[in-house]
Amino acid sequence: KGIERELICPACKELFTHPLILPCQHNVCHKCVKEILFAFEDSFADAGSESSNQSSPRIKISSSSMDRIDRISRSASQRRSFGWRGRKRNSLTPRSSLFPCPGCQRDIDLGERGINGLFRNFTLETIVERYRQAARAAIAIMCDFCKPPPQESTKSCMDCSASYCNECFKIHHPWGTVKAQHEYVGPTTNFRPKILMCPEHEMERVNMYCEICRRPVCHLCKLGGCHANHRVTTMSTAYKTLKEKLSKDIEYLISKESQVKAHITQLDLLQKETECNSERAKEEASQSFEKLSHVLEEKKSAALRAIEASKNLRLEKLQRQAEEYQGLLENNGLVGYAQEVLKETDPSCFVQTAKQLHVRIQKATESLKSFRPAAETTFEDFVVDIAKQEEVLGDVSFHSNGLEIPEINEEQSRMYNKALISWECPGKTDSADIYVLEYHKLNREEESVTWQEIEVCSKSKVISDLDDDSSYAFRVRGYKGSICSPWSREVILRTPPAPVFSFLFDDKCGYNSEHLLLNPRRTSVESRAGFPLLLGSERMQVGCYTTLDYIIGDTGIAKGKHFWAFHVEAYSYLVKVGVVSSNKIQKLFHNTHDVTSPRNEQDSGHDSGSEDAFFDSSQPFTLVTLGMNKFFIPTTPAAPKDPASRILPLPSCLGICLDCDKGKVGFYDAGCMKCLYECEVDCSGIMYPAFALMGGAAVHLEEAVTAKYGEYHDDI
Repeated sequence: KGIERELICPACKELFTHPLILPCQHNVCHKCVKEILFAFEDSFADAGSESSNQSSPRIKISSSSMDRIDRISRSASQRRSFGWRGRKRNSLTPRSSLFPCPGCQRDIDLGERGINGLFRNFTLETIVERYRQAARAAIAIMCDFCKPPPQESTKSCMDCSASYCNECFKIHHPWGTVKAQHEYVGPTTNFRPKILMCPEHEMERVNMYCEICRRPVCHLCKLGGCHANHRVTTMSTAYKTLKEKLSKDIEYLISKESQVKAHITQLDLLQKETECNSERAKEEASQSFEKLSHVLEEKKSAALRAIEASKNLRLEKLQRQAEEYQGLLENNGLVGYAQEVLKETDPSCFVQTAKQLHVRIQKATESLKSFRPAAETTFEDFVVDIAKQEEVLGDVSFHSNGLEIPEINEEQSRMYNKALISWECPGKTDSADIYVLEYHKLNREEESVTWQEIEVCSKSKVISDLDDDSSYAFRVRGYKGSICSPWSREVILRTPPAPVFSFLFDDKCGYNSEHLLLNPRRTSVESRAGFPLLLGSERMQVGCYTTLDYIIGDTGIAKGKHFWAFHVEAYSYLVKVGVVSSNKIQKLFHNTHDVTSPRNEQDSGHDSGSEDAFFDSSQPFTLVTLGMNKFFIPTTPAAPKDPASRILPLPSCLGICLDCDKGKVGFYDAGCMKCLYECEVDCSGIMYPAFALMGGAAVHLEEAVTAKYGEYHDDI
């Protein structure tokens, strides 16, 4: 009875039925594994409908497990864009390879074979069966071969997978036959195969143990399978080693029984202490909120009193004004009094009274000509602005001094085809279990800011579907249980001015392999000086000029607006970057140059006005000059005349934006997406990214941001 909790499936909370061993070494019922994976797939296939979360009445998935399933679903929905389609509705086997283990609360990769690649834990299954037999000792297992009524069985044959009474066993297993050699045990309903077969090679028995993956394998797995380079041992050696280790550990635990009991007593005390501390924390939290409530009640009472006082004052003024106007009616108030004064016949008495009365009559007459209420009826001045207070109250949580404020690393974060946001915790205290990343688009027209929220388990996240040529603010905070850190400092990043254009360096069209060196992926090019350059320089008598070596992208642009970025090494002497039209590529690469004649070279690399003027009028493409860690703005009528003002520091990452529809090309600092120079370009043909190098120089294309940067990394 004491081992019952070891025989309970962590998913369905019932005794194991056909348990499978996960890569994390936890056991889950075969049916539960399928149900959890079906629930996981349905959670994004059906957009999180309630029916998908309740795929089976048997399984009891906790709310935390469903939260993790939802989180995995969001990442899986991102992976669908790369070709993953999920299972068909009538499929009997779930196709997901990512499984949220209910035992260790981690996301386990099941591999390409999924459930079919998991071993069945026959040892655990046998122990569960023995437990069930002990629990139902009064329930007998009947013979499978007796004529009705069947007799109670006395033994079960593991080879025949059947139970027999004594008479039937003798009949079906006669002496001197092969069946007499069958293995038999006490009555049971749990029949397992005598030989454990490999799940990947179904006709092969497992005879080795992989020490890296900690699972039995067959010889085919070792020869050419996924365990080819792993360290394996024979099954007998693994059996002996593991059994010795397990026996020693069990003996050690038994010898420490008094220590275990002491720990249990201590844990009981800690449970009681936890109960007391939780009640104290609840009381303190209630007091804190009561204080806030008391402050709000006081503010509420003061506001209501102010409104009531203003109302009474206004009503008093309006009532007084109404009474004054009531007196202007005939035989009422002031007019009636004046009519009585007019009846006075004594001049001296009349003058004495009428003078003051006349002033009052004049004031009443003036008020009739320009009527204004004595008080306003609106209470606009008494509207309570609680926007800031709402935001502050929304952030009320259990702040802890032990949870550091995460900081967004601007050097590791970048904005290209997608946004990669990375952060780190500067202190050495416990890091958060989960992070919440928020971002919003900066828009001056919008008065209120709506933050979009993403839960992240790692310290980086890739965000897609951002608008081009827009600025976004990002912030992050950490959570450890119910405790959260304050928000990090907001970081503002700007998206490229146009969709990102992907290409590689072309290693065929005009590529000079003697002077240029491409990496295998064709994302970097470097100019190198070899014997041809030395032989050419031997013939030089005057000057120090060599030719430019050109290379273009392998993909062209016919229309639309596009952006690409690259890095130029700081040691580069001379690099030209820009675009070239398809109808001018032949002229570009078939322009022969004599290395001994600097007059044939269109640009010597020096920043002189005469050369730039010649460059603008003769070059069959649009390029700008980079070199010696500088960016040179070409000479144009609108450019500054002072040469020094046309020289800018070379950005760490440079970008080019080509707008074929408007016939313009712009050169950007890709770090802040600031335009450094823009000019018109003839886009009549197909446009290609173009580069030219001379001397020691290197160019590296910016790598696209992919989902691998921010996805969850499993550490199993």
